Amino acid sequence: MLITKKAFPIEEVDYNYLKSVLSNYKNKRVKINDMLHKGEIIRIKKGLYILGEPYTRNHYYRETLSNLIYGPSYISLEYALSFYEMIPERTETVTAVTNKRNKVFDTPIGRFTYRYIRPDLYVDGITIINLDEKHNIIIASREKAIADILYFSHKLSSVTEMEDFLFQDLRIDERELNKLKRRDIRFLAKKYSGNCLLFKEYFERNYG
Repeated sequence: MLITKKAFPIEEVDYNYLKSVLSNYKNKRVKINDMLHKGEIIRIKKGLYILGEPYTRNHYYRETLSNLIYGPSYISLEYALSFYEMIPERTETVTAVTNKRNKVFDTPIGRFTYRYIRPDLYVDGITIINLDEKHNIIIASREKAIADILYFSHKLSSVTEMEDFLFQDLRIDERELNKLKRRDIRFLAKKYSGNCLLFKEYFERNYG
């Protein structure tokens, strides 16, 4: 049986979808192993793959894979700041937050990390972004990505320390801070407390 590119509408496929594509094969597991051996599919983790030659047509998205590798989770922290172009560096590790335990996945396409946050802090500030007509990703808003970083950071004790952390440690573009939503910062500061309350104080002092 000839498998064509049309069988794969997106680059990221799971085991169940592969089985459906290979429905006419008597031993699907053997065929999947053969496809892996030939590089026709690439295993990201058990049960999750991306397409290789000759099936790949488009670029896969690491952001989509991050949501699929371990969940529930959303992209956040440094990778989210890089995604929003709030920091100058391109972040190689895809950083995410989960309400399950911490996890790290080293894959053929890079590292994916997941940090645990309390369930009551998990939901607020998550947004869905369309990368293209077939790919949606779950990611922290700009405000929540900063809140998450501050939540996991060491305790900051003054507005001056907060300023140093933002511009020296994170290297945030100051112009981007002015685009943040004041209402969301106040809401998240109340929920997260700690460093986030200090960030709210710094933000309101400098950006109104």
